[in-house]
Parts: sequence; structure tokens; C-alpha cells
Amino acid sequence: MNDSTIEIAGAGPAGLAAAITLARAGRTVVVHEAQAEVGYRFKRDLQGLDNWSTRQDVLKVLRGQGLATDFNLLPCSEGTAFDAWGEAYTIRSDEPLFYMVERGPGPGTLDTTLLHQAQKLGVEVRFNSRVQHVHGPGIFATGPKAADAIAVGYHFDSRMPEGFWVICDDELAPQGYAYLLIMGGKGTVKSCMFTGFKQEAVYVQRTVEAFERLVGLEMIDPQPHGGVGNFRRPVTALSGNHPVAGELAGFQDTLWGFGMRAALTSGVLAARSLLDGSDYEALWRRALGGAMTTALVNRAVYSLLGNRGYRWFLRHMVNRADVRDALRKRYRSSSIKSLLAPLARWRVESQRRDESCNHIDCSCVWCRHGQQLHS
Repeated sequence: MNDSTIEIAGAGPAGLAAAITLARAGRTVVVHEAQAEVGYRFKRDLQGLDNWSTRQDVLKVLRGQGLATDFNLLPCSEGTAFDAWGEAYTIRSDEPLFYMVERGPGPGTLDTTLLHQAQKLGVEVRFNSRVQHVHGPGIFATGPKAADAIAVGYHFDSRMPEGFWVICDDELAPQGYAYLLIMGGKGTVKSCMFTGFKQEAVYVQRTVEAFERLVGLEMIDPQPHGGVGNFRRPVTALSGNHPVAGELAGFQDTLWGFGMRAALTSGVLAARSLLDGSDYEALWRRALGGAMTTALVNRAVYSLLGNRGYRWFLRHMVNRADVRDALRKRYRSSSIKSLLAPLARWRVESQRRDESCNHIDCSCVWCRHGQQLHS
């Protein structure tokens, strides 16, 4: 196997993180990407790279994993949240709560930065290449296969100051939140909703109007954009004997939808399992399993709150000296959350129904044999 070319399906963060890890170890890697360019589905989307789930800064974690972090970013330590009645709450943290980054094929994006790092290490990336079978060693990381949450709105240019704003209101984003991100003269405004998808146009219009009223939203040349999130805690993250990484495996933050960190980590772990023969199931469960279970319980509770509950949450959670520290505590595993996990899984059921089979010798990327398993 040490002489075999390793094939990776998908050039998203998980797939590229896996390719970089393998190439750094001297392996020959080919990445297949179905689209014509990296980050195709994100265009110029602004997103948040979670920095609250661990005490160590996420950029230091990524560098420790051998991943480049010289993409354009905005450290976000102070912003504003609003409840359904328009009351403002200041979000503050001593260290960045998250890092705002740009996704897509352009210069300085997270996707392009990882692509260039992989290519400099000798990774061959084949665009417009949709893999049907992988017969040798490989990793599957082809992205979400169902919509458990959607984020719909606009990308635009703007003269607004850099920053972030959030609204917790079921009339704008049912069981989710509406957000506005501005970085370097570019902006993203979206409704991130966990239900009510058929009424997305209504929720987007309400979201835009709310930010115009509350913070003076200015959009220049707005372009519509939408994305989906797929999350679940898998019974297995193997398809046959191939590791599955990123959202294809369900590695996503079920509460807020901040999935990049989990995707990158899972890609690194998948690569390490091929390099040293370690148990990928044990690796991802140890690194991601506890946080995923906790996020699932948090999502189940949040979905029950409603607007009055969101207001209570903002008053008691956001108005703190250090929101990052408070959020990190909410993401810790506990015996109570473990006991609540079965009820949470019943409450928050993934929409995905076509998981890969678990046949030992299966070589297809998206095999449709058998039944999907939920843990």
C-alpha cells in the first residue's frame, strides 16, 4: 500500500486536508473534484471558523495539523445579537470567538489556500472528475447529501464597517438564526433555518428588512446564494474499508452549523489512518464524537426554545464578560448530556436516507445498498 496512489473524492476542506497530510508523508495523491474549480458551491460566501469549542486557538490547532492558515480572515471578538423584539445584546470575548473567512475559488479564500498548499506538495487535483469507483486506498469527502439546515440569502459588496450581527427570531430563521457578516468590503446576509424550507424566500426577505432596519444594511450588487448542511453522528464513518470525512460522514456542528473545523480535522484523521493503519473509527470518535453528541443535545434544546427562549438565552448567555469561555463550557461532554442524547437523536433526526453500505469489499463512492444506520 505504501507504493499505491491514494485517491480522494472531493476537494473541499476535508478532502484537501487529507491530501495535504498524505503528501507531507511522501505519499502520491490524486484528488478528484466533480466541479470545475475549488469551492465552486460557495462562490464568495463569508463563513465562521469556530474558535470556541477548545481552549487552544483554532489557527494554532490547524498549523499543528500541518495545514496552511494564511487565508484572508477577520478575528471576531465583538459583535451584536438581537432578539425578536429588536433588543440588542453585545457579544464580547477576550480572544476571537470565531474567525471570519471567505469560501470559494477566489484569491485568499480558505479553499484556494488549501488547494495551493496541496499542489505545492505534489498533489494532483483533477477538476471535472466525478469518481464512480475507488479500488485501491482512498478517502471519500464529497460533501453533504441532504439538507438538515439551509442558509439562504445574498453575497454583495458593501461600504459597511467590518463585523458580525445575529438575529434570533423564528419569523426570520425558524429554529436557527439570521446573520450578517462584513469583511474587506464584501458581505453575506443569510437566514440559517432548520425547518420551514419551502418558505425560504419569505424568511430571506424578512431577514434583509430586519438588518436594514436594525443596522442599516447596505448591499451593492447583491447576488443570491444558498447552501445546505448535513449533520448526524454516524454509526460508522467507513464506506467498505474507505474512510469517509467531512459532511459526507455527517461531521458538522448540529447546533450552529459551524462545520469547517470538524471537516478539516476529519480529513487529517482519515489520512493518518491510512498512513499508520490506525483505527479511523476510534480516531474520529475520540476527537469529534463527544462534541458532536453535545452539539446534538444543544440543538434539541434550542429547537424547543422559541422566541421567548432565545431572548432568555441572549440575556443570560450573551451578556457575559467572555462569551467564548461560556460557549466552550456548553460544548463540554457531561453525563447528563450523554443521558439526553437518545432523546435528542429522536428530536433531531437527519433527513439523509441513502448512506453508503458497509460491505468490506465495496469500492463505490456512493453505494446505495442496504439501510442507513443512525446512532
